[in-house]
Amino acid sequence: MTYPPSLKGRSLLTLNDLTDAEMLGVIDLAIALKARRDGGVRGDLLLRKNIALIFEKGSTRTRCSAAVAAREEGGGVEYLTRSDSHIGAKESVKDTARVLGRMFDGILFRGFAQRTVSDLARWSGVPVWNGLTDVAHPTQALADIMTLRQNFGEIRGKKLVYIGDGRNNVANSLMLGCAKAGVDFVNCTPPELSPDAALVANARARAAQNGSSVEITADPATAVRGANALYTDVWVSMGEEDKKKERVALLTPYQVNMGLVERTGNLGGELIFLHCLPAFHDNETEASYDTGAMEVTDDVFEAPFSKVFDEAENRMHTIKALFVSALQ
Repeated sequence: MTYPPSLKGRSLLTLNDLTDAEMLGVIDLAIALKARRDGGVRGDLLLRKNIALIFEKGSTRTRCSAAVAAREEGGGVEYLTRSDSHIGAKESVKDTARVLGRMFDGILFRGFAQRTVSDLARWSGVPVWNGLTDVAHPTQALADIMTLRQNFGEIRGKKLVYIGDGRNNVANSLMLGCAKAGVDFVNCTPPELSPDAALVANARARAAQNGSSVEITADPATAVRGANALYTDVWVSMGEEDKKKERVALLTPYQVNMGLVERTGNLGGELIFLHCLPAFHDNETEASYDTGAMEVTDDVFEAPFSKVFDEAENRMHTIKALFVSALQ
């Protein structure tokens, strides 16, 4: 196993914090750690390391991935919600960071403002990892790229089409991750939900260096032609529940259904479906939504080419790789 030595002591706030080689090195390490775990090996790469998990937003995958990743390598975690600390309320982020940095070896933050995770990294003196903010979700993108690698091996020149809310944190980080990995990225979204122009320009510049492309389009039927991966996310992000009705109306034409899958021309060939989860794909999800399938239909979600649960598992392996790289 090779550990990227250049990442020791470093934070990950967005994928811009990693060179292209470093990002791919983290994924290589995650693949090696997964193979090691699949072989029944539990190690001590994080022995006596303690990590604070600060969560302003609820989570299934991020919380469990981080906790299991640390514990499997001999480390410990402490889970802190808004009600468990004074961060940003009775105590400033700066002061909280300076306290936690004296007690913990690293901090994983999941919340709202990008400035919060940046301030934690600035003042704590220990590595800080962004487990999700309103503008970025780099740990998810690492798991997504890992899933592409598992299914295709060489991923340069492959085409991934993201369909839905094109300006959310998942789409932003996935766009940059694909650009850094040499994967052609298409963001298919209505104009009202187009990504930030500066983020697009940054991703296009990186893609040009890697011989790939970043495209923004509003037409699903043409966007998916030749796609090797279709990716979608929930239509209503956390904190935007009051926009549910308008989002459903706006994004219904962007639903990933079997008709759209067939338009790729790759059904039965090199094609996978990805979703960061949770997904509204049937009638068994939260009663307040009560709409059945939304962003993806059940036949696509449950199809053999759907790799959403491999992708979810890979959150653990890639977060473990980040912890090990920074704390070894």
